[in-house]
Amino acid sequence: MVSTKVGVVPKTVVERNITLVGKLMGYLLKHPQAFNSLPDNFELVILPDDDPEMRLYNLELLDTYGSEGRPVVFVRIKSRQETSLSQIPLSLYVPVAV
Repeated sequence: MVSTKVGVVPKTVVERNITLVGKLMGYLLKHPQAFNSLPDNFELVILPDDDPEMRLYNLELLDTYGSEGRPVVFVRIKSRQETSLSQIPLSLYVPVAV
């Protein structure tokens, strides 16, 4: 199991997060209908299926800083996928309060 502390950020984790946010934005621009299922003013948490270090770090960020009352949207993607996200399905999860 990968263990990190939010205060200690490997530079490559930040770079990989930025890369995935760019791919996600490209996907959303090509599939604007996805915005219909997203809440207003939400917190985005990227959870790469194939990068446990980044997934754990992003969850620790959410745990440490919270969402400040905003809805949280989880995005599950493969970070090391060679094809662009515009050609593969993207999983967006919006938890519903029970």
